Amino acid sequence: MSHPPPPEPDVLARLRGNLIVSVQVPRGSQLARPENIAAMAAAAVEAGAAGVRIESVAHLEAVRARIGVPVIGIIKREYDGFLPYITPTLADVREVLATGAEIVAFDATRRPRPDGSTTDAIVAEIHRAGALAMADCARGGDGRDARAAGADILATTLCGYTEGTRGAELPALQLAGELATFGAFAVCEGGIADPERARAGLEAGADAVVVGTAITGAAHDAETVFRRTRSFVAALRGEREGSARICAKPLWRGDE
Repeated sequence: MSHPPPPEPDVLARLRGNLIVSVQVPRGSQLARPENIAAMAAAAVEAGAAGVRIESVAHLEAVRARIGVPVIGIIKREYDGFLPYITPTLADVREVLATGAEIVAFDATRRPRPDGSTTDAIVAEIHRAGALAMADCARGGDGRDARAAGADILATTLCGYTEGTRGAELPALQLAGELATFGAFAVCEGGIADPERARAGLEAGADAVVVGTAITGAAHDAETVFRRTRSFVAALRGEREGSARICAKPLWRGDE
């Protein structure tokens, strides 16, 4: 007798079919302050983003204090002699977990990690804390390995950024479709420059899409983030841009 699959975690149910905004700015930028990142994240949520992807402990803590949607946490840290830099060690994973992020994303390529940890060890550490593990992949094999290790989410994040994938056409729609066949929640991330390509990510088989640069890359204020997010959300929902109600008291202004 067959049994139905277990119910989807609430976090994934909230993200399914929706937009996740990666709110990151270049290091050294005048905007690279926790309060600014939190304001932009709140603006994205106000415009309809179902989740956000945030880098660094200080920014994660500031964002977590402002919004209630699922947060994907990462730490970008370079180690001499090693290529992985997205939450590459168990120590980095623990730092993200301490902020209360529901999801921890990590480099899931087959490249050696600075502390010698394995994908299995990283996923186990994340699950021990009750969080979900998001594997940032470059190839289908990365996703297959990560899923075998128990990763909950497989993303196309690193396609185009590793040896052998540089120059790949982005967004990696074919990879998104392949990752979707492994039984995990699939995310299309990277190179999504406009709302039409975001929609194409879902149509390729992804369960959700992550957009960063096209929304926050050249943004100078939360209002710009709001407008850009709204256009992507409208495309994913099949709405005409501007058809959704805009709240009278924007969350990003701190007057909630």
